[in-house]
Amino acid sequence: MIDVSSLWPFRKMHGLGNDFIIFDARARSITLTPNMIKRLCHRYTGIGCDQLIVMEPSHIAHVQMRIYGVDGLEVGACGNASRCVASLMGRNTATIATPAGVLAAHIDHDIPTVDMGIPKFDWQDIPLSMAMDTLSMPVGWGLLGAPTAINVGNPHVIFFVENIDKIDLARLGPMIEKDPLFPERVNVNVAQVINRQEIRLRVWERAAGFTLACGTGACATTVAAVRRKLTERRVLVDLPGGVLTIEYTETGHMMMGGPVATTYTGEVDLTLFS
Repeated sequence: MIDVSSLWPFRKMHGLGNDFIIFDARARSITLTPNMIKRLCHRYTGIGCDQLIVMEPSHIAHVQMRIYGVDGLEVGACGNASRCVASLMGRNTATIATPAGVLAAHIDHDIPTVDMGIPKFDWQDIPLSMAMDTLSMPVGWGLLGAPTAINVGNPHVIFFVENIDKIDLARLGPMIEKDPLFPERVNVNVAQVINRQEIRLRVWERAAGFTLACGTGACATTVAAVRRKLTERRVLVDLPGGVLTIEYTETGHMMMGGPVATTYTGEVDLTLFS
């Protein structure tokens, strides 16, 4: 017999294919161990997702958002998840507290846009294991070299290439992610500038691997492109799952907009994953 108290409603959502399990724990607290999170995130034996999200009450914002990777560890930021949570708030504007800071969101014609804050560029803030210029780093892996490193709530490294289709991201992504240069590992972005208003992007996300979309990666890549004078401040970022609109404002904020969707809702017996 199922213990009804162990049943938890959840919502499966995605932003351009970047998918999430979302638990709403604002009225009832939830306890999840790293092992439970890993098992829930598993695509064959669990519900399956790129990240697991918990919505909690907050004293400084409309909601607290906690973000967990498939390795069971908490991470600081997730742009697509932020847009999903914003869409669930039932408000035209909302604030979302995250480990990386409080994010402001607004909904316009059912499209959530989130202010992802101000990026950091110092090597200690990425972090890197040694001091170097983060705008054009004197390092390389195979066909990928001279990247830009940026922290947008989580660490990203961005490579600009002539032809994105010639890059074996499945091979190079995990190699770069786990390189000793990045003590907290890193998200790997490979970008091709189409014109001054459009970028093609592929992302190897730390812990999750290749993803259909990465909101923070799109933000970091746009900032890197603007700093290198490759694009305008407002661009379309074309990811395998669809297109995000990113603006790196004159005030230094990163604005990210794009569609989100609910795939399904259900209940899960958490005792099966303990």
